[in-house]
Amino acid sequence: MRNISLIILFVIIYLSKPVFPQTNAADLIIYNAKIYMLDDDFSISSAMAIKNGRILALGDDRILKDYDSENLLDLNGKFVYPGFNDGHSHFLSYGISLTKYADLVGTRSFDAVVERLKEHDRSYPSKWVLGRGWDQNDWQHKEFPDNSLLNEFFPDRPVVLTRIDGHAVIANDYALKVAGINAATKIKGGEIILKNGRPSGVLVDNAAGLIKSTVPGFSEKEKSLALMKAQYNCFAAGLTTVSDAGLDKQDILLIKRLQDNGKLKIKVYAMINPNKENFDYFYNIGPQHYDRLTVSAVKLYSDGALGSRGALLLKPYSDDAGNYGLQMHTESYFLEMCSKAYDAGFQVNTHAIGDSANRIMLKAYSEILRSRNDKRWRVEHAQIVSPDDIAYFKDFSIIPSVQATHSTSDMYWADERLGDERLKSAYAYKNLMGQNGWLVNGTDFPIEDISPLKTFFAAVIRKDVKGLPENGFQIENALDRKDALRSITIWPAKGSFDEKEKGSLEKGKRADFVVLDTDLIKAGEEQLLKAKVVSTYVDGEKVY
Repeated sequence: MRNISLIILFVIIYLSKPVFPQTNAADLIIYNAKIYMLDDDFSISSAMAIKNGRILALGDDRILKDYDSENLLDLNGKFVYPGFNDGHSHFLSYGISLTKYADLVGTRSFDAVVERLKEHDRSYPSKWVLGRGWDQNDWQHKEFPDNSLLNEFFPDRPVVLTRIDGHAVIANDYALKVAGINAATKIKGGEIILKNGRPSGVLVDNAAGLIKSTVPGFSEKEKSLALMKAQYNCFAAGLTTVSDAGLDKQDILLIKRLQDNGKLKIKVYAMINPNKENFDYFYNIGPQHYDRLTVSAVKLYSDGALGSRGALLLKPYSDDAGNYGLQMHTESYFLEMCSKAYDAGFQVNTHAIGDSANRIMLKAYSEILRSRNDKRWRVEHAQIVSPDDIAYFKDFSIIPSVQATHSTSDMYWADERLGDERLKSAYAYKNLMGQNGWLVNGTDFPIEDISPLKTFFAAVIRKDVKGLPENGFQIENALDRKDALRSITIWPAKGSFDEKEKGSLEKGKRADFVVLDTDLIKAGEEQLLKAKVVSTYVDGEKVY
C-alpha cells in the first residue's frame, strides 16, 4: 500500500509542475524587423531564427520565446529581403576591370578617354595598356573615333580599349600589328572599320575578338585577387548570388576552389563558353549544383550590341541605311549547339539584342524544345523582340533574362537606332514577363552599375538616377514593385534551378538575406534612389 501511495504522490507532484515550452537553439535570431519573405503569398514576418546556415523559422517576435540564441539582433524596424541575385553579369571580368583596366566609364570625349588612360598608365604602367567603358553615345560627336591619338601617345606599346558593351574595341596600330590585322582582314560576324582605306582601330564583335585573343591572359593569382575585390563590392551592394555569363573550365574550377577553401563566399551561377574543353568536361558530368556554385548552362551569342550597331535587325538601322547589324554564327551552328546542350541536360542562354537575332534563337529553341517544358532555356537581354515573335516565349517556355538599367541607359539614343515605331517593341519587360508569368533581371555589370537597387528602380520607375525622363521611359512596360523584387531574388534563383535553396526566406532554405534602411514596396521615388544596404548575410554569416 505504501508503495502505491508513493507512486500516486509522485504523479500528483509531476502533473502539478508548471509546463515550460522547450526552446530550440539557434545560431542567430533577428527580430523587430520587417521581413519580406518573397514566398508565394508575399508574406511579411518580423523575426527569423537561423541555424547551420539555414532558416529555422519565421514569424513574429514570439520566436524569441520558441528559440534561444546567444546572438540576438534587434533591427529596430529595418527592412529584410532575400539576398539579391544578379541574373546576368560578368563577375570575373568585373574583378579584372577593377584591377587591370583603366576606368573609362563616363568620359565625355575621346580626348578625355586618352587623358584618363595616360593618368592610369602613370600609376599602373604595363606592357599592354588596357581600358574599358568608353561610349561614343555619351560624346558630343557620337561617331566612332580613330586611333590617331593612341598612336601619338602610345607608339611603342599595344593599346586595347573595350567599349562599354564589350562588343567593340579601339586599338592602336601597334596592337593591330601584333594581331595581324590590316585593311584586307575579313572575319564573319565582325567588322574592321576603315578610314581613308586603312583600319581606324575600331573593331566590332568577332573582329574585336581577334585582338582580344592576343592580349596576354592573367595568372591564377591575379584572377583570385580580382574575384575577391569583385566579391566585396557585390556584398556591399546586397548581392549574395551573381551570374557569370560565359566562363571557361579553368576559371570555373578556380571559383570552386576559392569557395571550397572559404575565401569566396558569394554564390555563382556560371554559364560555360561553347568550346570543346568545356563540353568535354561539363557535358560529361552533367549540370552541377554545389553549395555555392551552379554550372547548368551554356552561353551563346547571336549578335552584337545596339550601341555599336552590331545588334542584328530585321530592317536596317534608322541612322545607318543598309546596315542590319552582325550575325555571330549561322543558323545551323545554333541548332547544333542547342541539340548538344539538350542532350547533356544543359540550359541554353543566348545573347540576343536585335529583333532578327531574337527571331533566329527563338526559332532554333522551338525546333529543339518542340512544346512547353521545364528546361528553362533563356534569351539573355531579349532587348528588341518583334510583336510577331513574342508568343515563342510562352509556347516553348522560354525565359526572358533582361537588364532593366539597359532601358534607361539606352533611351537617350535608342530611338535614333530603331525609329519610334520599332522602339515600341524594345525593352518591353512587362510584355515579356506576361508570357510565362516571370522573368530574370540583372545588371550585366560591368556594362551597367553593379547595384541591384538601381535595377529595381529602373524596372519600376523607368527613369535613370537623374530622374529622367519626367514621365518615365515607355512606362507601360514598367514592372510593379512586387514583381520587380521577385525579378532580383526568387526568379533568378528559379532561372538557375536553385529556387528550392534560395531566393526567398522560408523555413529550410539558405539564410541569404540583405538588410536595407528603406521599404522598397512603399517608399517614394526619391527614397528609392537613396536606399542603402545596411548589411548582407550569406548562409547566416554576416559578410558585409
